[in-house]
Amino acid sequence: MARTFILWLHGLGDSGPANEFIQTEFKSHKFKNTSYLQQPLSSSFCADGAVMRSWFDVPELPFKVGSPIDESSVLEAAKNVHAIIDQEIAEGTNPENVFICGLSQGGSLTLASVLFYPKTLGGGAVLSGWVPFSSSVISQFPEEAKKTPILWSHGTDDRMVLFEAGQAALLFLKEAGVTGEFKSYPGLGHSISNKELMYIESWIKRRLKRSSSTCLHLNCLKEMFHSG
Repeated sequence: MARTFILWLHGLGDSGPANEFIQTEFKSHKFKNTSYLQQPLSSSFCADGAVMRSWFDVPELPFKVGSPIDESSVLEAAKNVHAIIDQEIAEGTNPENVFICGLSQGGSLTLASVLFYPKTLGGGAVLSGWVPFSSSVISQFPEEAKKTPILWSHGTDDRMVLFEAGQAALLFLKEAGVTGEFKSYPGLGHSISNKELMYIESWIKRRLKRSSSTCLHLNCLKEMFHSG
């Protein structure tokens, strides 16, 4: 049977183990062995230099439309994710059975990792994230990457990454020629809801190759990134 690789990227200051509750929310037996990629401790600018888990520098929080971004930091982090995807594909996984999911900062890294990857992947799910670069980079997206579907989930009461920042992503994806689906969750703040996870689960299952639908293998690589 073909296998499927699902990579979950946590948010700023969070950790892989702290997100493991998600596996109890996925109801399908296919998602029972889920674990999560974790970023080692590093310095984050938005936290006044405090040491916390961070994929890239975030100059300002709460994040809103027009907030400053550090594109070079984001693109460097995406290269590390690409190395993990490359390894999985080299081991035999079909690129279209590779899914990247992420919350908040991890969601923004998900978007960058998917749109700059040279192959079409199964999909990218962004939860409460933001677009971490300007529209000037659209010309750099590989044509195959633009075929990867994006699911964007955002709570209307998010006070850390404002709902308007999530909505702006739809315009960005349309301009880039990327298929995007936007799901709003009334009353939800900067967190994950069971309803949100249930939809992500069904969204992934609908996109799995038929050959892998009865044998889903979820992988996790912890402490893969190294600072310095």
